[in-house]
Amino acid sequence: MLSLRRCSYLLPRWRLTFYLCMFCYGIRFLWLSSWLWDTRQCWHSYPYQPLTSGLYYYYIMELAFYWSLMFSQFTDIKRKDFLIMFVHHLATIGLITFSYINNMVRVGTLVMCLHDVSDVLLEAAKLANYAKYQRLCDTLFIIFSAVFVVTRLGIYPFWILNTTLFESWEIIGPYPSWWFFNGLLLILQVLHVIWSYLIARIAFKALARGKVPLPRIRPRLCILRSFLTSFLFSVPGGSWTVSSLACIQG
Repeated sequence: MLSLRRCSYLLPRWRLTFYLCMFCYGIRFLWLSSWLWDTRQCWHSYPYQPLTSGLYYYYIMELAFYWSLMFSQFTDIKRKDFLIMFVHHLATIGLITFSYINNMVRVGTLVMCLHDVSDVLLEAAKLANYAKYQRLCDTLFIIFSAVFVVTRLGIYPFWILNTTLFESWEIIGPYPSWWFFNGLLLILQVLHVIWSYLIARIAFKALARGKVPLPRIRPRLCILRSFLTSFLFSVPGGSWTVSSLACIQG
């Protein structure tokens, strides 16, 4: 039991290291990419776009990370959401693989980098909470809340969805996988709104009480798991809980 508990504390460190490294790698890679500055470049000459080594490694590292998360479930402390988390990891792997197979990797890199930035702050806040640095935990969580709202309710819809819905329609027009891909991204935006409300409520309570009841919220590029969880888990009376609307990670 002790080794499992230690493992549960080590996982946030590993995730923080990964998200930080991948965010830095993503920024460095995208800084030299044309589609960061002009999102219309995501669709020019699609689907006949070259797969550069930097882009390939970016996808492979993200995909390998989610495979590791799926297998680490079997060595971590067994939780009630084991099966749902297993489905979540499978769904995430499926979504990354789908965008790779359909060569939607350019816009995929934008989505991954955008999501990694807030995850870095959340994992840092969780480590501060484990270390009993409550003031640092509070500060990091407040910063995380602000970054989450800005990236998920501002940059994501006005930058990512704008190019996947409107610019891609104008340049290449709709096709079967276009509808499926955008459908997943729109569902993710709905979840972003729900998560933002829950996070903002926790942040306001933290400011009022001086302490952050840090939730185990893991917003990821996982549509299926979050969608299923929101329907499968609720408290008596029909009011949704934080754990029922978010990806829960120990």
